[in-house]
Amino acid sequence: MTTQQLTEQIRQKKSFLCIGLDVDLNKIPSHLLDTEDPIFEFNKAIIDATHDLAVAYKPNTAFYEAYGIKGWISLEKTIRYINEKHPEIFTIADAKRGDIGNTSSMYAKAFLEDLAFDSVTVAPYMGKDSVEPFLAVKDKFTILLALTSNEGAFDFQTKSVDGKELYKQVIETSKQWKNSENLMYVVGATKAEYFTEIRKIIPTSFLLVPGVGAQGGSLSEVCKYGMSENVGLLINSSRGIIYASQQQDFAEKAREEAIKIQQEMEQILN
Repeated sequence: MTTQQLTEQIRQKKSFLCIGLDVDLNKIPSHLLDTEDPIFEFNKAIIDATHDLAVAYKPNTAFYEAYGIKGWISLEKTIRYINEKHPEIFTIADAKRGDIGNTSSMYAKAFLEDLAFDSVTVAPYMGKDSVEPFLAVKDKFTILLALTSNEGAFDFQTKSVDGKELYKQVIETSKQWKNSENLMYVVGATKAEYFTEIRKIIPTSFLLVPGVGAQGGSLSEVCKYGMSENVGLLINSSRGIIYASQQQDFAEKAREEAIKIQQEMEQILN
């Protein structure tokens, strides 16, 4: 998928919603626990109910790895289902990997080739040679952690180094890496006031934005400061959508919550 195709999908659906598929067996409807693969059945129902409203899905791999080989199989079935049924939808492996070159190459192979995700989240702490193996995969995207929405982000990311905040140095440096045109960035919605500064450095790059809703981020504020000419935003919502109900109607309730966000996005796009 190209950024142009992603932008076209945003315009067509009037949405830049990304739904996080972070499945906790303790939170899904109990009737699904009797099925052969509860995680996949939950995801399938959510996808079937929301695919016309979302432009991206983002499974956080920790929620699958926690269940061992069964969880990994559920992840594989989920991404295959999206790719076969809705190939126009952008997929994100929220894996937050990043290691020395040959290890990163294997992570890239696992998520971008074997599982065939469109993108993967990557931690930049180890620098260029830990990220470029991901960027080397043709027609795929690497989503770099730039400024996250958690409280601990202030421990390092906003610290000034030689007169410039570290997150700005990360973004500026990443632009010099090979195949940097394949970069997107994670920027937390709870840091809306930082979007203006970030857009000065990367005016057109796509930003994956967690933290709207449950974590207190404001969609309107993010769009005010972070939207680019090609929209350039993927707003992620996980718990607020997928756990809207723990009853038999969970998929319908998830759709209702997705519609609320999509309608707000449509007003912004107009």
